[in-house]
Amino acid sequence: MIRIAACGDLHIDQYSCYRFARHFPELATQADLLLLAGDLTQRGHPDEMKTLAKELKKLVIPVIAVLGNHDYHSKQVEQLTRILEDHGVIVLENSSTTIMLNGKSVGISGTKGFGGGFRGACGSQFGEDEMKRFMECSKQNALDFQASLANLDAEYKIALMHYSPIKETLEGEKKEIYPFLGCYYFAEAIDFARPTIVFHGHAHYGKEKGATPLGIPVRNVAQPVIKHAYNVYILS
Repeated sequence: MIRIAACGDLHIDQYSCYRFARHFPELATQADLLLLAGDLTQRGHPDEMKTLAKELKKLVIPVIAVLGNHDYHSKQVEQLTRILEDHGVIVLENSSTTIMLNGKSVGISGTKGFGGGFRGACGSQFGEDEMKRFMECSKQNALDFQASLANLDAEYKIALMHYSPIKETLEGEKKEIYPFLGCYYFAEAIDFARPTIVFHGHAHYGKEKGATPLGIPVRNVAQPVIKHAYNVYILS
């Protein structure tokens, strides 16, 4: 079996030293891989990411991450990514990686994702140029993610996101903000590529478990939802 530790929405700042890292000794014995589902920092400042990256470097298991909207806030995504990669973390954005765990190949495709809404209550590529660009961004992102997922050649395939692909794991959030929490384009991409499981964050007041229309398991691992430093999921 493959043991996946997953969490998101750490919102680390430069004063958060050891808040997450104090759980690492037990994590190393409980999981084979750590997935981070975005919003790793509070405001996307390099000093915040350095605080987290220095601690992640101490882990003896692989760490794979995507960034979230908070990580984009200060417009220093390239620097944040470089900090993580310099400390041994694999950062994905409409890209993928495959690793061997317990003799099995595990492929992970990652994206930040984007908003847009869900069938019956979503935006469209119509009207103002600003709305067209908003929805085009989401659609193109989903198509790129679909290609990345579909090209994975592994025994287990994992989709890692920040925004949600389904509205089921948003239940508990105000419905008025659903379009800013995710988009159904990504569920379509996931159902096309058929990964084993999907992890996302972003929705602090949502719920943990849901599924795409074709039944692919989706897990919201935002820390305010799982109420732990991480949850461990078993792929068998």
